[in-house]
Amino acid sequence: MKTFLLNSALIAITLSLSALGGPAASPALAAEAPATDPVPTVDVDPALWVVRDADSTVYLFGTVHILKPGMGWFDEAVKDAFDKSDRLVLEIVEPDTATTQKLFAKYGFDQNGKTLSSKMNADENRIFTKAMEKVGLPAAAFEPFDPWAAAVTMQVMGLQKGGYDTNSGVETQLTAAAKAANKPIGAVETMEGQLAIFDGLSQDIQVKFLVESAKAVDDMTLSMDNMVALWAKPDPDGLAQVMNEGLTDPALHAALLTNRNANWAVWISKQLEKPGTTFMAVGAGHLAGTTSVQHLLSAYGITAERVQY
Repeated sequence: MKTFLLNSALIAITLSLSALGGPAASPALAAEAPATDPVPTVDVDPALWVVRDADSTVYLFGTVHILKPGMGWFDEAVKDAFDKSDRLVLEIVEPDTATTQKLFAKYGFDQNGKTLSSKMNADENRIFTKAMEKVGLPAAAFEPFDPWAAAVTMQVMGLQKGGYDTNSGVETQLTAAAKAANKPIGAVETMEGQLAIFDGLSQDIQVKFLVESAKAVDDMTLSMDNMVALWAKPDPDGLAQVMNEGLTDPALHAALLTNRNANWAVWISKQLEKPGTTFMAVGAGHLAGTTSVQHLLSAYGITAERVQY
């Protein structure tokens, strides 16, 4: 289970923990934050799709929520599609920090007071503690966390140590551009809904995800680099293969990808009943493979076309 189970809600949660002095606010981590010096921009051309009818257009753009600085993706066909659009639609619109914290307390902490370490055996605890030491986070501070929440926090903070920057993430840049252009910003999900999906996973699946993430901590940045390279190339089929290798549990795959993709396909089909142009940006993993949003749209007689550029 090497795939990074990251989305906008989880990135926002981790950042709010850091900002408010939670476990993610590690002095060791802060000392190794990504450099702010300008870096050369490398042009990349991620995949873009479009669906349309006589008076409606929906652009589908796959995002990466956390990137290294210097990736020039917001140009050419992507920028043209964004500029033509009446509004931006993301997975979620982030609530304020106070609301984010309340939601994390509800879904990311064990509501019965059971400690994280008590959910793992001795060997699993050893693997987790060692991984946290490598990331620069105190394992003991995560005792109130559910396993999924500890895993995602470890992943995000580990990637930041490896040079990734949430401010360089696609959604962050798109949101800023939409606000600057006075474009409305909508969403197909809510933060609470996304967190509820993770909270609803069985404890066994959550612990497996945590332990497998801990085992892969040394290769975390390299694995993410490979996924970003497939996104940037672009190689949606290759990205789908990597995603499927990570999501081997059928229940996990259904909860995190297939079920949500099906909901979004319904949303797009209804959106085409209204006039206007929408730029829809969701995690790139949702636009790859046989259970992708584009594939599921065929059930509604809708064909998504790749925009060549």
